[in-house]
Amino acid sequence: MEENKDITIYDIAEKLNLATSTISRALKDHPTISAKTIKKVKKTAEEMGYVPNTLAAGLRGNKSNTIGVLIPTVTQPFLSSLISGIEITARKSGYNVIIMQSHDSYKEEVSMAKSLYSSRVSGVICSLSMETRDTSHFQQFVTSNIPLVFVDRVPKDFNTFRVIIDNYAAGYKATKHLIEQGCTRIAHLTAGSEFGNLYSERKRGYKDALKDFNLPIEEELIVNLKSVSYEEGERESNILFDLPNPPDGIFASGDIIGVSAIQTAKKRGIKIPEELAVIGFNNDPISHIIEPNLSTITHPASKMGKASAEIILKNLKSLKRHEIKEITFLNTEVLVRESSKKI
Repeated sequence: MEENKDITIYDIAEKLNLATSTISRALKDHPTISAKTIKKVKKTAEEMGYVPNTLAAGLRGNKSNTIGVLIPTVTQPFLSSLISGIEITARKSGYNVIIMQSHDSYKEEVSMAKSLYSSRVSGVICSLSMETRDTSHFQQFVTSNIPLVFVDRVPKDFNTFRVIIDNYAAGYKATKHLIEQGCTRIAHLTAGSEFGNLYSERKRGYKDALKDFNLPIEEELIVNLKSVSYEEGERESNILFDLPNPPDGIFASGDIIGVSAIQTAKKRGIKIPEELAVIGFNNDPISHIIEPNLSTITHPASKMGKASAEIILKNLKSLKRHEIKEITFLNTEVLVRESSKKI
């Protein structure tokens, strides 16, 4: 036998002088095979270094025992924690996870969705790209009865499973906190597609909080960023600070944007939080590092990943797909730190 050759059930069958069908059934603990034979086959397989080809076995059954995860990027702390929750939950049930990144490109997302479908994944978990407006490329999974879960960045018009936080309530709470600290001109640095729920709901919460506390909604203070990046936050913060009547509070749609606002303000001699209170979103590690520490909204990424994977697994174990579409609202809370604590 050649060195480093992959061991197959044919090699085990030859060594034990048994039929390949017997070897195959023994490895799967089939009830028609005696306990003695199963033990002997498994021991020999282990000694020979046999590794089951789960992908090939899955393809023969028209599935791969793999859950496809399609996200904008793996570099954001929130999405890394989301993946971790998915992977841990999937692995416990014997499923592998394949991760693909859209890099916030609609074109890439369409391409990656096709690749996942061609790979015959058992289920798909997706957080939409910033550019996505049309979600028709996900219909192929629904048509083929492959469970599909949208998480965090979800479309408004696609009827499938969704795992999200209450972004409206989170936006409201963040803005209310700044108002309670005495802020009267609160800017909102937002991002993303109005097509999805995430940023539009946070902005709706921001506006309603201003209304409820009798503060005006000023469009010049609502800034739509091209991307959730430090550079965009810095550029738009400078524009806000150049206004004749600059804001005394900022609600940023992501912690990296909140950090850029704080550092830009400090460079201009604006005192945090005395002259400008800032709150971010996600509770990323960077929120603890920046000085002063950034107030933020918790975003239970790992729990969202776990919930998404559990929906997939529940559907795969069921003989028929669950018809009721699940929407999981996970709670958020305000973490008050030095960047906004004026009172």
